[in-house]
Amino acid sequence: MTLFVLAIEAGKCQVPMLHLAPSGGTVPGSYFGMHIHRAGSTTPWPTVPFGSWRLWDAHVAWPNLEPQPGTWDFKNLDMYLNLAEEHHVQVLLPLGLSPKWASARPNESSVYGPGLAAEPARLTDWDDYVRAVASHCKGRVQAYEIWNEPNFNLFYTGNTDQLLEMTRRAHDILKSVDPQALLVSPSVTKGAEGLKWLNEFLSKGGGRYVDVIGYHLYSQTPESMAQLIGQVRQSMSSHGVASLQLWNTETGWAKPKPFPSSELGAAYLARAYLLNWASGVQRLYWYAWDNHGFVSIETTNADETTLAPAGRAYGAVWSWLVGSQLRSCDMTTDHTWICTLHGKQSDKWVVWNQDHDVAMALPPSWHATRTTVLNSSPAVLTEATIKVTQIPQLIDRGPES
Repeated sequence: MTLFVLAIEAGKCQVPMLHLAPSGGTVPGSYFGMHIHRAGSTTPWPTVPFGSWRLWDAHVAWPNLEPQPGTWDFKNLDMYLNLAEEHHVQVLLPLGLSPKWASARPNESSVYGPGLAAEPARLTDWDDYVRAVASHCKGRVQAYEIWNEPNFNLFYTGNTDQLLEMTRRAHDILKSVDPQALLVSPSVTKGAEGLKWLNEFLSKGGGRYVDVIGYHLYSQTPESMAQLIGQVRQSMSSHGVASLQLWNTETGWAKPKPFPSSELGAAYLARAYLLNWASGVQRLYWYAWDNHGFVSIETTNADETTLAPAGRAYGAVWSWLVGSQLRSCDMTTDHTWICTLHGKQSDKWVVWNQDHDVAMALPPSWHATRTTVLNSSPAVLTEATIKVTQIPQLIDRGPES
């Protein structure tokens, strides 16, 4: 992935002041990740396609699986794995939260209950947990993740050295039980503040024990998210792990949302998926399908027949990206973004402005004949200039493209 700034104008033509170019390859379905809190119970399976599923806030953390020492309950996890296999979805399973009986500080308060945010008192209990889960899920879980948001004391109150040792031990156990499974590093949060924790983890050798660097790339806007991704990738490079994949294992927008309408929320989702891939992120797990405190994308009515605008946008941007090659995303000096896609037959373009409405002259070389505004029907282009808004629109050469 390359990123550079030009800030040049040629007459009246806008030229890129920010250029993002991913390393290549077509966008796979696994790039589109999802969180579902109540799958198999009160939440029907999503009606939009996605390729990977992170099982967080789904009641399958360590305290749920081993409520008492040596007593295992895999009922919910097995139900999720059956659903994933039925729908051909890959599974990312976070390993974490100490049961109260295993906690180093069993009475310490945490967001999920007393003791759960503390590291385990005995690492042998952690070993037994990791080994039991890996053995039970061998071949059915494609990736595991260490803990959740370790730089946020609502979720973790131990130190970096302790979690580094837990990562090392989990790596050795997982690779011995299921060598094909990937291991994702502890995914930090709090925007750029999380870089301090990640830098410490990597400076102490944590990159040796993981296949993927995880980060929760929450940000005010999709465009500022791209800036944060650049900082994370710089951290990876400076610690010699630039070759590892980078996954955004949790992102979205919670209340109070930074946009005034559900339509703009849908636009944020689409822009996030475009810019994360352009910035070098290889998976983005949306939080969450059925959490209405965030930009929920499930259906908006009781009979489950009407998708929320963000849900429709999720399906639309899947159709734009999956199977295509996203060659670049460029921001011009007036903050208009142009992302170039190469499909099976021809190029297509997605355009938006991150701040305001602008007029954009379509380059004659595009030979464009059609525009599809996000969540709208295609329309024939009749003018050489189009109105660009904060809502992305796909420009192409018509049905044959």
